[in-house]
Amino acid sequence: MKTSVSQALGGRDDLLPLWFSTMLHHSLVESATQNHHTFGEVGVAALMMVAEINKIELSQDEAKKAIITPLRSLPPHPDVIAGLKKLKDQGYTLVSLTNSSLKGVQTQFKNAKLDPYFDKSLSVDDVKLYKPHTKTYEWAAQQMDIEVDEGLLVAAHGWDIAGAKAAGMHAVFIARPGKVLYPLAEKPDAIIKSLNELPDLLEKP
Repeated sequence: MKTSVSQALGGRDDLLPLWFSTMLHHSLVESATQNHHTFGEVGVAALMMVAEINKIELSQDEAKKAIITPLRSLPPHPDVIAGLKKLKDQGYTLVSLTNSSLKGVQTQFKNAKLDPYFDKSLSVDDVKLYKPHTKTYEWAAQQMDIEVDEGLLVAAHGWDIAGAKAAGMHAVFIARPGKVLYPLAEKPDAIIKSLNELPDLLEKP
């Protein structure tokens, strides 16, 4: 993904964080204005905005190819499969809640060999409100027929943790390199460095 987006931006690796933050920013604009496009479409639009600001020539087709193709073949972090297997063995119901399209995440999970571990996949395309909007987490709990405070979000993005906690959901933050919490948001229930730590954490009283 980094290589593909960087190439689209003329080899400007330094613009990758700006592209991602621009994409998140405008996904929230979509929710606030009730004007929903898919996360892929928002990502393409954000990439074209970054290119325009930096006077880099980029067509919509080139932007789409740079994002959509690698997005659906991203490999999982090394700890993910082992961690998910442990959680499944403990009897937990595992659900993905994504800003991406349902088709996109299902393709990605299949390519990454993650689909056997999840009981259900939920996409914001059905509720038309992007995370971290609190109603998205409430909607996800409703889809699973549970109260919002009976759910646990596990994420490596501080903004995702902030949204879940604001909605009343429990949350665990995976502190991957380069990821930090939003200091003004409610703190997560726990912080771990690897998904492998979560099964043992949940077993503790």
